[in-house]
Amino acid sequence: MHDLTARLANRLRALRHDHALTLEALAAESGVSRGTLSRIETGETSPTADVLGRLGAVYGLPMSRLMRLVEDEAPPLIRRTEQEVWEDAESGFFRRDVSPPAEELSGHVIEGRLRPGAVLRYERPPVRALEHHLVLQEGDLVMEVSDTAYRLAPGDCLRYRLAGPTVFRAGGEGAAYLLFIL
Repeated sequence: MHDLTARLANRLRALRHDHALTLEALAAESGVSRGTLSRIETGETSPTADVLGRLGAVYGLPMSRLMRLVEDEAPPLIRRTEQEVWEDAESGFFRRDVSPPAEELSGHVIEGRLRPGAVLRYERPPVRALEHHLVLQEGDLVMEVSDTAYRLAPGDCLRYRLAGPTVFRAGGEGAAYLLFIL
């Protein structure tokens, strides 16, 4: 089992216990099957981006904070080779924590990549009114933020606050972007 998968399994199991939720209750609240939750908590499988988004919404934590809970304390300088990378092969989503969140700092940066045609959905925000600045670096991307669609080209910046569903739709070239979360 990959070390990050094991740490994530342990953290998600601890969060469920901290919130006094059974697997059945968490499944009902998140919309993720009890069997999938069990396999994630035992480290049999790594959660997808969709599942992490659903669990984050239940716990009131953005995906970046969930990931931060399983990472070591971040030093001031983080070399590219030391940055955590996570990939969801099912959805075609690649995520690199350029500057992982730190308790004493208010923001962080994520590099995201979506394969051509990939769609990444978050049904509800983990934290309402969380500020995002997304800068498209390569490819083409349609962002749906609270039912409003925005087509981005390289160099475009979309600023928004999370209030409802969010959908990332990569075009035929895929998409590479930086996401600044404040």
